[in-house]
Amino acid sequence: MTSGTTGSGPDHVTLRRILAHDEDGVLRLLIAPAGQDLAVHGVIIGDEGAARPHDGRIVLAAGLPPDLTAAPAAVREAARRGAAAVVLREAEGGTVPAEALVAAEECGIALLARAAWADWGDTLALLRSATAFASAGRGDPMADSAAGGGLSALASATARDCHGSITVEDTQFRVLAHSATGPDADGVRRSTILTGRVPDRRVAELRRSGLLRALWTSEAVIHRPADGESPERLVVAVRSGGEMLGSLWAAADGRRLAPGAAQVLRRAAALAVPHLLRHRLRESGTARREAYALRGLLHGDGDRRAHLWSLGLPSDTPYAVVVAVRGDAEVAGADRTLEVLAAQAAASRTTARILREQDQVAVLLPVTDHAADRCEALALARELDALAAGIPDTAPVWIGAGQTVRSGLEASLSYRRALLVVRALREREARGRDPRPVRHAGPGDVETTIDALRMLDAVRPVWEAGAGPVHELIRADLAAGGDLVRSLAAYLETAGDVPGAARRLMLHPNTLRYRLRRVRERFGLDLDDPDTRLVLALAVRLTGVI
Repeated sequence: MTSGTTGSGPDHVTLRRILAHDEDGVLRLLIAPAGQDLAVHGVIIGDEGAARPHDGRIVLAAGLPPDLTAAPAAVREAARRGAAAVVLREAEGGTVPAEALVAAEECGIALLARAAWADWGDTLALLRSATAFASAGRGDPMADSAAGGGLSALASATARDCHGSITVEDTQFRVLAHSATGPDADGVRRSTILTGRVPDRRVAELRRSGLLRALWTSEAVIHRPADGESPERLVVAVRSGGEMLGSLWAAADGRRLAPGAAQVLRRAAALAVPHLLRHRLRESGTARREAYALRGLLHGDGDRRAHLWSLGLPSDTPYAVVVAVRGDAEVAGADRTLEVLAAQAAASRTTARILREQDQVAVLLPVTDHAADRCEALALARELDALAAGIPDTAPVWIGAGQTVRSGLEASLSYRRALLVVRALREREARGRDPRPVRHAGPGDVETTIDALRMLDAVRPVWEAGAGPVHELIRADLAAGGDLVRSLAAYLETAGDVPGAARRLMLHPNTLRYRLRRVRERFGLDLDDPDTRLVLALAVRLTGVI
């Protein structure tokens, strides 16, 4: 369990201010018996540890089991230690045990729920940002401008006091705000303002010169003298604690910077902290909410219309899903390969939505031309396959394209079919069905294998509930190494061709005949009986032994 205040400056922020600051809906107030103006003095993560006072902090109940049955006890314990509020993880559907609400009301402690799409990191970021805004203070024109008009007003006020032009950038060199650009502004500033980010060539130059290293490791205002057409500049990092949030740049714009420009820029950087924290919170919250919505849409969980709305996608457009699944995760570079494929899909299909999960990348692809739907999904699968094949020394990746569905509400159907395509490709490769590995396909390319896999899935419960000599054979031979099972698999797949099966197994035909005789004599199985052959074929396939 860790504890501490949520930021520097004043040691508290009111619950009302936290909720007003929460524009993305990370938290939902369930009950506040003492009202919303109670002071929050920090945050404690977890519900275990030394029984020390909580001193008006918010407790993030991160250690509770998913069913929240322990929530009432956690609420009472937090209240006993003097906590101001408790935050529970919100289950799918937004349900919180009624007993937890009763406990909060009886103990006089506020109870909140964290949105299902968010995580505890989002909650911490929200508290930190709210506290930073509370601590920013007022009392000088620059602070009052920032409080009333945000980063743009802060940039304008700073430009006025610095006698220069101001840009506020995040750590990705994107422009978050800027002051008015005068007629004498240099070309780099004009390009940065027009495109919304620092040009790549400029970033490369700053890296080579060592200025970026100095910026990211120093708290000082860095001076860059005029050089040719590049005017005099000042830059300072915006930090919260030791974390780099962004930077403020001041550029001379037709006249020299003010003598006290460095002090002005330093003050502006302190006032920019809460705004950059809010920017980061919004950005991470948006990404997490979209990932949550896309995951729910593909898996068929939750309100599918709400998921489409969160993704900014229409419900009446045809869609197809393409899935790339990696092989052995222990192989070096396996994760990197999926990251490259995700980046390629995002770059080449700007309307697509990409979900990166553990061993796979799923791409939800709006289909603009229904007549060419199969080609569009397969084209992406082919592109990703070619890209993956060109990455040396990495795990194999199989890519399946699902069928096109009429609406985004049916996206889970395409996703499941894409996974079946991948499974079929892996099955065919493992069984040596293709002369050379085929790593991408659509449903129509492997339909027979998909049907076989679905039939095997359906028959598995029947097999597992059964008994008899075939079960005894499979169980005993797998325990002994599986030679008979592999021999039967080859024999059945070659339609009883002993020489052909022996070649596949790299055995002498007499060795295979001996093994088949053992099957007959030890387990009493008649390999000429069609029912026996059918049950054996299914059983061998279900074992997964090739």
